[in-house]
Amino acid sequence: MRAAKQDGDQPKISKYKNKITFVDDIKFDSKAESEYYLVLKEKLARGEIQDMRLQPVYVLQDKCTRNGKNLQAITYKADFEVLYLDGSLEVIDIKGEETEAFKIKAKMFMYKYPNMKLTLLKKVMKYGGWITTDEYKEKKREEKKAI
Repeated sequence: MRAAKQDGDQPKISKYKNKITFVDDIKFDSKAESEYYLVLKEKLARGEIQDMRLQPVYVLQDKCTRNGKNLQAITYKADFEVLYLDGSLEVIDIKGEETEAFKIKAKMFMYKYPNMKLTLLKKVMKYGGWITTDEYKEKKREEKKAI
């Protein structure tokens, strides 16, 4: 794995302060995203999943014209789409933090694509590695209660 470089040895930083990394000549916006790509690549090699797509784009609202103005489509670009052996699809996004814009797009995605599972993952070694953001929030609530 190699990090993108700028100005000598400094790795590039994405807009959310993540370190941009490259694996298999594919650019990832964060180290965690590149690490999860390797998890999926292994699952694919072992025959545990049928296929995976990187950065699939979903239209949440079509482009339109309103009051003489052309409005762009609203889209959501996920990190991964996984096709399982049973034919089901799961959309996976690796999140450090959920932005307000993402929360709105997630709701729009769930409305427009009710049969597709959207999973938000976070890598937290303290809790054993990859967990959903909902599991993370629950564990943090439990920790606060214990104090």
